[in-house]
Amino acid sequence: MSDDHQARLDRLEAENAGLRRAVEELSILNEVATAVSSASSLNEVIDLVVRKCVKHLRVEQAAVLMLSGQDEAAALRTMVRKVETDMQRNPFRLSDQVVGWIIKNQAPLVINDVATDDRFRAPIRQTDGVVHSLLCVPLRLKGRLIGVLSVFNKRGKEGFTESDQRLLAIIAAQSAQVIENARLGEEEKALQLMQQELKMAHDIQNKLLPTEPPAIPGFRIAGRSLAARNVGGDYYDYYPAGDRYAICLGDVSGKGMPAALLMACTQATVRGQTLVESSAARCIERSNKLLYQITDSDKFVTLFFALLDPDGRRLHYTNAGHNPPILLSDKQAQPLDVGGPVLSILASIPYQEAKLDLHSGDLLVIYSDGFSEAMNRRFEEFGEERLLEVVTAARDLELSPEEVIERSFEAVRQHSDGAPQTDDMTMVALKVE
Repeated sequence: MSDDHQARLDRLEAENAGLRRAVEELSILNEVATAVSSASSLNEVIDLVVRKCVKHLRVEQAAVLMLSGQDEAAALRTMVRKVETDMQRNPFRLSDQVVGWIIKNQAPLVINDVATDDRFRAPIRQTDGVVHSLLCVPLRLKGRLIGVLSVFNKRGKEGFTESDQRLLAIIAAQSAQVIENARLGEEEKALQLMQQELKMAHDIQNKLLPTEPPAIPGFRIAGRSLAARNVGGDYYDYYPAGDRYAICLGDVSGKGMPAALLMACTQATVRGQTLVESSAARCIERSNKLLYQITDSDKFVTLFFALLDPDGRRLHYTNAGHNPPILLSDKQAQPLDVGGPVLSILASIPYQEAKLDLHSGDLLVIYSDGFSEAMNRRFEEFGEERLLEVVTAARDLELSPEEVIERSFEAVRQHSDGAPQTDDMTMVALKVE
């Protein structure tokens, strides 16, 4: 056989081998694509990807690390890891150096001899197994890094080849969009669930507020609360307390669900203490002690609490660090500021109590700082002076408590002129007939 003939045979064999590899690669990619497209959840998609990598690249382990946020500077977190079933080893984990290199270069990384590679001091974090070789490729989508696909310890002595690198890169490119779609789908489901939970919390919170004002002889009372978010930290309450009526309005620090939970706890605590204490100050002192025991140090509650004696037309109140309510009478506008500091800051605090005699035509307006601090587009606050003008005019017109509240909310709406508000607004109005 001539040398030319032998050379042609060698070329044909090489071409056949290349074709066989190409067919094998296409078969693998088709298998991966079919399997991945049939998965629904994010974990299922990634699980199929790494299982196919372990099988077809003949490695001990494979893992997918996903960026924990949209920013490429965010940390990578392991989503799914697969170990060959007959290997009794702990998972291998890439060192921060290797992860940083992949994020920076966004290129494949091949190390066929970890012991002699001097690019990284320790490419793998400490485990009880030995890593001989590794191959990592970035998961990229529309030019953005979303994660890393890694395989460890190629079986056999040849190590990872260019063919392995090409195959893993194609699998990564093929899987990136499916993984991202699954991730977005799960985020959408989580968002929908959160919205359902927020709506449920909103409905529950509304049910905690009074549905109808009590019929108090010689008085009319009304209240309204508008949360800046789905759920808020303000609350108001009025209810019979023996032969008297309890009236309160509170503002919990913070926003959203944590504030709403503390609000519900505060309402239950104050209501419970009203049953066992006849003094407004003692009721708040005991409520403060209980709230201090169950709240974090950075949480507090401002609260105005009063006990109304309708027969004697007398109001006993204490103010725990809340905006002073306004008592409007024929003579003057009187702020109700007797009491003490906010609740749940100190375990034991004495609160002062004041007593007021009420007369026909008097109007008591209790409000949260969402009114006074409401801003317009020029960042100007509504302020307490404007609120005083509004409620004074409403009293002079002998408006009902419901109308006083409506005018106050409308005045804030006109002042804010569509600017979004960041704080809850709550008001209670009590009128002496």
